[in-house]
Amino acid sequence: MGLVGTAAVRDGGAALPHGFWAAVRVWLEKPQVANRRLCGAAVEAEGTVPLGEGGEASPPLAAVCGGGGQEGRAASAGAAELGRLWREVRGQLPAGQGRLPPPLTPWGGPGRRSELCAVLRTLLPRRRPVGPPAPPTKELAVQDLYNGTVTFLPLEENSEGKYHIKKCNVYQIQLTHIKDEEWSVSIVAPFPEDWFSDGIVYPKLAWLGNELLSKLAKWSVEQKPSEFKSTLSLISVAKYSKVYQDLKDKYKEIVKVWPEVTDPEKFVYEDVAIATYLLILWEEERKEKGLTKKQSFVDLGCGNGLLVHILNNEGYSGRGIDVRRRKIWDMYGPETHLEESTIMPGDSHLFPDTDWLIGNHSDELTPWIPVIAARSSYSCCYFVLPCCFFDFHGKYSRRQSKKTQYREYLDFVAQVGFVCGFHVEEDCLRIPSTKRVCLIGKNRTYPPIECALIDKQITQYINNRQTCAVVTCDRRVGFNHKDHSDGVCKEAGSELPENETNAAGTIWMPGFQPREKVEQIRNCASLPRDFVDDVVLNVANLLLNATPQKSCSNMHGGNMNTWNQGESLSLKEVAEHLNKETLKRLKSEYGGLQTLLKNNYQVFEVLNGRVHIRDWRKEKPSRKTKPEVKQHLSAEAFKTRLCWFFIHHPDGCSLPSESCPYAHGTEELRQSQIIKKKKHIQ
Repeated sequence: MGLVGTAAVRDGGAALPHGFWAAVRVWLEKPQVANRRLCGAAVEAEGTVPLGEGGEASPPLAAVCGGGGQEGRAASAGAAELGRLWREVRGQLPAGQGRLPPPLTPWGGPGRRSELCAVLRTLLPRRRPVGPPAPPTKELAVQDLYNGTVTFLPLEENSEGKYHIKKCNVYQIQLTHIKDEEWSVSIVAPFPEDWFSDGIVYPKLAWLGNELLSKLAKWSVEQKPSEFKSTLSLISVAKYSKVYQDLKDKYKEIVKVWPEVTDPEKFVYEDVAIATYLLILWEEERKEKGLTKKQSFVDLGCGNGLLVHILNNEGYSGRGIDVRRRKIWDMYGPETHLEESTIMPGDSHLFPDTDWLIGNHSDELTPWIPVIAARSSYSCCYFVLPCCFFDFHGKYSRRQSKKTQYREYLDFVAQVGFVCGFHVEEDCLRIPSTKRVCLIGKNRTYPPIECALIDKQITQYINNRQTCAVVTCDRRVGFNHKDHSDGVCKEAGSELPENETNAAGTIWMPGFQPREKVEQIRNCASLPRDFVDDVVLNVANLLLNATPQKSCSNMHGGNMNTWNQGESLSLKEVAEHLNKETLKRLKSEYGGLQTLLKNNYQVFEVLNGRVHIRDWRKEKPSRKTKPEVKQHLSAEAFKTRLCWFFIHHPDGCSLPSESCPYAHGTEELRQSQIIKKKKHIQ
């Protein structure tokens, strides 16, 4: 038996052994959180299998073996197939070898369980940048709850469709109780000398003994249940992985020509991931409902329109609507349907012929989308990805302190869906964002005959969300909506002046404030240059003159000098030294003082709420290779701005002129090629 590694675990909160099985579950269902060369795993079958000969597999044990999501539901249905597979492979593990860990060798004794929990999973590798993609690999994981072990049996399929165990890559994870609060988690491999590693599905043994083992030990004693569902719990991970890689390859060129000021890699790959999710969700819906025609959609608050572009390109009819046109819209072509229009929740913005409404970071429209879907038609569904927190009438105000603001807001948007008569489902997307929980309403809780009753319920709920004063003057919510009962409409209408009746009949909340057509720049970039320069100089002097001063050795041409790096101060301490007028002006900008200091990257470094003078000698090149476009831009910007330290710092610049990306004096200044290009374009 080869010990790959062991980690001591101290359990002061009675987390073990349950925490160990929760950690194993993470490795089973979401191996990509540890092995970044995988994009996921699909649990194909799950159940209990007999320890002895013969017998069929049973449905899974809910406490430990129960899986969630689509794969988990499918796994329960595959118990018979799992039993057949178990009978096929367990005979390949003769007891006489003496090196195979339990439960692969028989044992006896009173009190021993006669059943094991088995999980069949398929590991899904990420697509490699070059070369053919690595094939998916099946593994049978056998859990012995009594002995605290889980054994992983890699499977290889022969030409006859039968599976054989890849014995050289068998490994087992073990939990051992030493005494009191002391436990250990270990990984063993029966044949370490024969271990085969491809660096993807089969990592090196050293990786198992270091990286994986440390994560399992940490997860085993973490008693922090997640507020959210597992990632991609409503769709097939295997399908998602394939479709995502295909779409990513198809649309990756957009990154190179992105005309917006936003980060192209984040926005392109995020929208590719959202499109992938919707394509699979809609494919499953067509199967469930027996539909052949692809769904139609409207993306409300579509922003850059890339999601609409991808969905249109993949054969789905639909359009995007946003209050402000983006530069990138002109690049998509006529096949992508985008409209510049203000959306006011009301009778004039219903979509009775649309299958799905989409709210992708739709801000002030987010809580209204379930309402618009419910009132558009009985068959209209919705998908929302909440980001900024808005109520029906403005910014969302917290009402509970026990939840995070994000969790509370998600619960509010889900509640809106319930009030609108939807079965609301929640899922986590796999996107580069902290706000990645989506809410889906695709089935109704009521029959079509009760539409008017639900509509009245919606109106009452929206009214109740407002304060008493607002409710008194805004009882016009839902006024004259076609689905309202006559009594409610007349009562609301009787309070309105004659000249307001028509307007109130089309807008459900007259006080609703849509996004402004012209986006206000409030990231400190529009502040006068003189004002910014004064703040930068004041803050820099404050740090340089703070005590004790930090002096850093600096080698220039063989002479040893000291360069004053100054002291670090918290943002609060810095703010206390600025005058009231300056602070007032900064508060009107998003991010305020912190944003201004971060914008002046050349001079300052803001880490964990503390402000430092940037020492350019300590700047390390990024580990990741910069995209060709970014490298080109960096070269074009070289020596196009004066070095602040050369001009203002009492010790000058910490770098020699040839190493500093900024100009040491006007004679070194180059004209920006970026500015030249912009002038040429204009």
